[in-house]
Amino acid sequence: MAIIKVITPSVTDANITTAKVTDNAITLAKMASGTDGNIISYDASGNPVAIATGSDGQVLTSTGAGSPPAFEALPGGGKIGQVVSHYLTALTEISAGSYVATGLTVNITPSATSSKLFLLASVSVSGSSSDYNQTLAFFNGSSITGANANNGNQIGGVSQSRTHVSIADSVVMSYLEAPGTTNQITFSVKLYGEAGITHFLNKTGQDNSGGSSQAHKGRTTSSLTVFEVLA
Repeated sequence: MAIIKVITPSVTDANITTAKVTDNAITLAKMASGTDGNIISYDASGNPVAIATGSDGQVLTSTGAGSPPAFEALPGGGKIGQVVSHYLTALTEISAGSYVATGLTVNITPSATSSKLFLLASVSVSGSSSDYNQTLAFFNGSSITGANANNGNQIGGVSQSRTHVSIADSVVMSYLEAPGTTNQITFSVKLYGEAGITHFLNKTGQDNSGGSSQAHKGRTTSSLTVFEVLA
């Protein structure tokens, strides 16, 4: 009996070109096994590489030419860590000549010494005269905010001169503070009004309950909000 020898031809590297492969002939089942979540990319030499699975919350980020992308955590800078607000509805009359508390106060404890605090206030003010001056300022504890504020330079606040008593102005002001502490901080808004004038919060110099005939002379509200901005 004759013995027949079967010879299986070998396939040399790069012998099967793309032209020899029928479309859709290679299925997922024919691909080599990998790790769940991995992504296939190419290195600088054009060779396929597997990108390791990232962690929950990470994003795929380019690492520049010559290297495959990688999963990395999103940068944390600029995120809002917490928000604390105080809304003031009380109708207040102030005889000033110095900085007087408006009642707008917020307590906040920064989560890190590197955080910054963004202060935002909307204060409704008016006066008893048709010609008066007012200054509103943020205070950190007992100290006014701003550079050399007590020497008459920049303050964290606004100044205004008004010429009417029938309309309350909603003064919007903001300031960015870098406290450098994780201790609780008390921020407030104080008013420095012209002496001899009665200054009003949340109502006008011709206050009423907001009747339909004089709705523009009605009562309003004020607010102070502090945002912790993470470094």
